Amino acid sequence: MSLQEDYDVVILGTGPAGLQAAIHAARKRVSVLVLGKQSKSSLYQAHVENFCCIFKLSGEEMIKTGREQAAGFGAHFLEEDILQITSQANHYNVKTESGRQISAKSLIIATGTSRQRLGASGEKALLGKGVSYCVDCDGHFYRDAVVVVVGDESAAVDGALTLAEIAAQVHLVCKDLQISPGLQQKLKASPVVVHHQAVVKEIVGDDAVTGIRLDDGSHITASGVFIELGAKGVVELATSLGIRLDDEMRYIRTDKQQATNLAGLYAAGDICGPPWQMAKAVGEGCVAGIEAAGYAKKLSD
Repeated sequence: MSLQEDYDVVILGTGPAGLQAAIHAARKRVSVLVLGKQSKSSLYQAHVENFCCIFKLSGEEMIKTGREQAAGFGAHFLEEDILQITSQANHYNVKTESGRQISAKSLIIATGTSRQRLGASGEKALLGKGVSYCVDCDGHFYRDAVVVVVGDESAAVDGALTLAEIAAQVHLVCKDLQISPGLQQKLKASPVVVHHQAVVKEIVGDDAVTGIRLDDGSHITASGVFIELGAKGVVELATSLGIRLDDEMRYIRTDKQQATNLAGLYAAGDICGPPWQMAKAVGEGCVAGIEAAGYAKKLSD
């Protein structure tokens, strides 16, 4: 299938919630695009044993089957991370890591909730004292400062590029960059200092971050460390849109129709909170897909 730039429903996430939403939305005869890398789904590496009517099945096999089902009903797929979501009158714009701009009448966020920790010494003690997991949330505090971004994927590079417009100097520490050619070119053209094949062993500081120590023993002086080890998470995506989160700023709040506080924007799966069960994710994905398709159809009438 050839990809277009405008869709009725765009779904962020390729796990059970996203795939079930795609199946039900596509069955309503609306155009559907699913964004995200299937291997990044928490289901991909799992084995399922407690799902109704299934004794045991690999997550990889379930995702493959779900994609085939959704594609059979007409859904399209694009394996790219999402860098930004913006809203305009009656539609949402999604920017992917390759720079592609995709428009949607309705949007479903089903990206999961993983916020990976680095595991370096000093990370936990200095959280909120120079250690952050959200460039969009905290980047403005580091104007004209020296900062470090840690990560190998699109969120880290996008964060570093954003900070390059704010901070005095930006260091990107990465072991093995896994980004699109377009994002690679932007990084090369930027002033970001890239430390390839490097690992942060320690985040240094007493009451505040003063720098990091790498695995080769070298030291980088900095007042901020941004840990971005995966794709954009719920906090980053929600911040620019004004999506209502729970009191701990971890999960998206929805009603029984999986609708958020924003018209045409729905959420499903782990991103809506516990329990962390596939049965819940699939059920919420079903509801979100039906509701999002209905909303898109109303806009088209």
